[in-house]
Amino acid sequence: MKRGFYTIMSAQFFSSLADNALFVAAVELLRTDGSPEWQRAALVPMFALFYVVLAPFVGAFADAFPKGKVMFVSNGIKVVGCLMMLFGAHPLLAYAIVGLGAAAYSPAKYGILTELLPPSQLVKANGWIEGLTIASIILGVLLGGQLVGKAVSNYLLGFDLPYLDTGINTPPEAAIALLIVLYAIAAWFNTRIPDTGVTLRPVLANPQHGRLRNLVALLPDFWICNTKLWRDKLGQISLATTTLFWGVSGNLRYIVLAWAAAALGYSTTQASSLVGVVAIGTAVGAVVASVWMRLHLAPRVIPLGVAMGVLVIFLIFINNVWVAAPFLILLGGLGGFLVVPMNALLQHRGHSLMGAGRSIAVQNFNEQACILGLGFMYSFSTGMGMSAFAAITIFGVVVAGVMLIIQRWHARNCVQHKQEVDGLLAIARDDKSH
Repeated sequence: MKRGFYTIMSAQFFSSLADNALFVAAVELLRTDGSPEWQRAALVPMFALFYVVLAPFVGAFADAFPKGKVMFVSNGIKVVGCLMMLFGAHPLLAYAIVGLGAAAYSPAKYGILTELLPPSQLVKANGWIEGLTIASIILGVLLGGQLVGKAVSNYLLGFDLPYLDTGINTPPEAAIALLIVLYAIAAWFNTRIPDTGVTLRPVLANPQHGRLRNLVALLPDFWICNTKLWRDKLGQISLATTTLFWGVSGNLRYIVLAWAAAALGYSTTQASSLVGVVAIGTAVGAVVASVWMRLHLAPRVIPLGVAMGVLVIFLIFINNVWVAAPFLILLGGLGGFLVVPMNALLQHRGHSLMGAGRSIAVQNFNEQACILGLGFMYSFSTGMGMSAFAAITIFGVVVAGVMLIIQRWHARNCVQHKQEVDGLLAIARDDKSH
């Protein structure tokens, strides 16, 4: 791997570490404020909101500026969201601003991989960066859980700055203040990312038009890019698979917290460790996939998505932590092995069709729209009195059912469009040798 790749991984680690710790802190902040359960569940879709709203624009801007600078600004936006949470803004609104920073960050983070590395290293690079991201999820949720726990929070709240009243008086507020430091570290690594030398693409080819007209003109450009991926015989399958995976796993992060509270009677601090257990399995699966899988073999992992959905349903029958832990590791492992090769295949097709930043923005739009839709469905169901067990059952049925549809979709493509699919897979196989 090129040296700049490790700088990107370091920046991603600290930014993702703070993101996941902040999620736990935000859940606890709403809980201690006496907010209803549906608001805590709504944190997940609120984080996804700007991914969907700004999807037509962030990819184009990621391609128009050096991606290290885009990532730096994005971390700054996340800091603004943290400060809003500390100084009186509603946690859902402030967390949405953090999601705005994440939405701008993602096309640059993934897009720079296709600029820095050859196609033959994309699966391996995705395995490492996804594995590191999952490691940051593990450590992030554990860190967030410990920061809002009594032992650490008492120490943090006991630390006072002379002659300055910060107004930080609760464990979640102390945790959020500390997480700003992690975002600052990530921003520093962003400044060390080298210029890849790739020619920047202007937001629009005609700079004579006004800014508003230019921004509006991005909408049909984004629609064209979205359509290209959905019409591509490999792009559509990889996009459908990753969209469903992230839509479910994004909400599963909160569902595991709710399930642990209902089935095991766990506090936020205790339940956060089980979210980390799922992430451990995903990290292992991601690393194994990066070693064993090849780009042209990616469609073969689709059946794992069906198995993953079935396992989600079985979670409702578990009420013992010693059974739950290995079960959640297995569940995460299947997801990690599924998503890495499919994500790499999607990046490869997207980069070939429209450019790295735009393709990642299309991917984010579809994945986050799925998170948004499923998240609001879960939040609404919770508000109407549905239990965590019922929600988990629905999620499992949806995953298994839709993955079966995707599997048949790909099989039909292989029969009806065999020459095109074989040609695209051959390109991926040939790129591996360069």
